[in-house]
Amino acid sequence: MANHKSSKKRAKQAVVRNIRNNFFRTRLKNVLKAVIAGVEAKDEKQANESFLKANKYIHHCVSKGILKKNTAARKVSRLHKKVKALSEIAK
Repeated sequence: MANHKSSKKRAKQAVVRNIRNNFFRTRLKNVLKAVIAGVEAKDEKQANESFLKANKYIHHCVSKGILKKNTAARKVSRLHKKVKALSEIAK
């Protein structure tokens, strides 16, 4: 256990940040699953709506330091590719 006042504070901060980061990561997984579900159901409208929400949330996670910029770009790119393929199939 921490002995110094500053290290005790750091330990408390680490716990709070861990809880917050887990919340963001769990929500991120659910947002991504919603897009995939729309694509698998071949529901173009739902896939597009959930993609827009996912795109916004992914970039929000970047600003909070949960994801790195390139990781977010990769995730958005892969999701966009799936959604775009779905809309091309519908045509």
